[in-house]
Amino acid sequence: MTTEDTDIAVGVSYVVKIDGESLGAFSSCDGLGVEVVLESREEGGNNAYVWQLPTRLKFSNVKLSRPLGKGSSQPILGWIARAPRIAPSQAEIQARNAAGTPIATWHLEQVIPVRWTGPSLTNDQPKVLTETLELAHHGIKADPPGN
Repeated sequence: MTTEDTDIAVGVSYVVKIDGESLGAFSSCDGLGVEVVLESREEGGNNAYVWQLPTRLKFSNVKLSRPLGKGSSQPILGWIARAPRIAPSQAEIQARNAAGTPIATWHLEQVIPVRWTGPSLTNDQPKVLTETLELAHHGIKADPPGN
């Protein structure tokens, strides 16, 4: 087994911090990404192709989910309650393997809470209660390898 085989992210959790304060670990993280928005321009006399010009970056919202635990929602709801009155925050999402070793870290700039969704409370279908936090942001940076 090589070093690359042991660093594969199996059984990953995502530890989230907002302005250095931990929101805890999440079991799923969806939406980390960036898209380059292109503008198409046709050039007169050039029928071979259409120019694709980059205009801006578009960052998708990040959705974090986890099983609901005793008190797990308190840091999230406390932060959201302050959100309308505070400046956008900085966030750190750290992927950790099953042993708790950090695999990758992403830093989100100018984070704003978009939505928190609690569990669907029904007694006809027994299942794990989950909560989801959705974040909007204006930039993403990854830690260089080895950090």
